[in-house]
Amino acid sequence: MIERLIRNLGARDELDQLEISMLNRIVGRERTVSVGHDIVSQGSRPMQSTVLLDGIAARYRVLENGKRQITAIHVPGDFVDLHAFMLKTMDHGVVALSPCKVATATHKDLTTVTETNPHLSRVLWLSTVIDGAIHREWIVAMGRRSKKAHLAHLICELFTRLALVGLVKDDTFHLPLSQTEVADALGVSLVHLNKTLQSLRSDGVVQWADRRITVLQWDRLANIGEFDDTYLNLIKERR
Repeated sequence: MIERLIRNLGARDELDQLEISMLNRIVGRERTVSVGHDIVSQGSRPMQSTVLLDGIAARYRVLENGKRQITAIHVPGDFVDLHAFMLKTMDHGVVALSPCKVATATHKDLTTVTETNPHLSRVLWLSTVIDGAIHREWIVAMGRRSKKAHLAHLICELFTRLALVGLVKDDTFHLPLSQTEVADALGVSLVHLNKTLQSLRSDGVVQWADRRITVLQWDRLANIGEFDDTYLNLIKERR
């Protein structure tokens, strides 16, 4: 059930069988979440943290004027709110952008992990550190990159993260987001997004149709987006 979580964590460090067994034991209570429904609600005080098993989800904030800003996109194998274990109260929501399957680990069980398995605790801690690194890249992209570079960078990031958990085939991945949702992630209007996407298509670096993205020229796309995967911490080493 948590194979993609194991692949995600195992790309950065070596998990032994005891640690894998512990994760399998504490992550359970599987459920499905419909499109547009919150996996975790802003202002809630969850007593568990949630792993995304299948589907695409997003962290978001809604402003007083009703405009929404997506602040992170989650892919299968991600803990979407592991930080809630420490923060207690959620200052944002996590919404299902596609039909999602999730499972949870209670904070009581996570406390047991921190008290009995320091190495696994560090590996889980690393996943929250990487979340922070992704946020920094998004801030840089939104503040200093052109919109074309920003979109190219997002495509490269999602391609890399989905490939890590075995969800890229023939340089193609499924992205079940509407263009409005992508615009919410980039902080641009729908019109601006369409123009930016057309520019990438004209460059011959991507195909994007029927919510499937095919990367045609990785090197050129990465160059446009100034993409460097260092922030995703893909080096496997002991923590």
